[in-house]
Amino acid sequence: MATISRGRIDKRQAILEGAFTVFARLGYAQACVQDIADEAGVAKPTVYNHMTDKATLFRHALEAAARTTLDERLAVLERLSGPGDDLRATLDGVAHALLLLHTDERSCALRRLLYSEITTFPDALDIVVGSGPHRLNQALAERFARLTLLGHLRATDPDSAAEQFMALLTGPLEARTRMGTSPISDEELRELAQAAVRTFLRAWEAPNTP
Repeated sequence: MATISRGRIDKRQAILEGAFTVFARLGYAQACVQDIADEAGVAKPTVYNHMTDKATLFRHALEAAARTTLDERLAVLERLSGPGDDLRATLDGVAHALLLLHTDERSCALRRLLYSEITTFPDALDIVVGSGPHRLNQALAERFARLTLLGHLRATDPDSAAEQFMALLTGPLEARTRMGTSPISDEELRELAQAAVRTFLRAWEAPNTP
């Protein structure tokens, strides 16, 4: 029984990953279930056994991709659990890692799909935000609250601090990459990360921080 369940889960994952790849490549209208089945390495009826129709599959594929990107970002935030003696250096590393993830192939494809299909799927934004940016900001706010308790950040509003930190990162990045359509070098990513951290700390670093 466990083997059967594991196999079903693996097939569902393959279908979701295949669907996201095909939707990202062709767009929703041009993608067909047979393309998705081929990409996932399963039979077309298997896709329908897991998902009732293409629209349902699209929504689930978006949600799965958003969860994957979220998990990767949450792993980066773990560095803030033990920032060490140099908070700025730790934040620089976290900021750079987040920008790398924001510009990877999956993240860019996810944003392109969201922008292109939002009129067809008005609920797509809620799906992606609920499984991604909103939860990321919550997790970042929790880390900033701990840093406040440790005396590293000002005792104000960690939710606002998290929101502003991410805005300082993604705002300039979206402008520099023309909303993800132009490549950016790792050196530029590091510069953007360091500039964001400098600005953030001017506003939020606690006075007399060790």
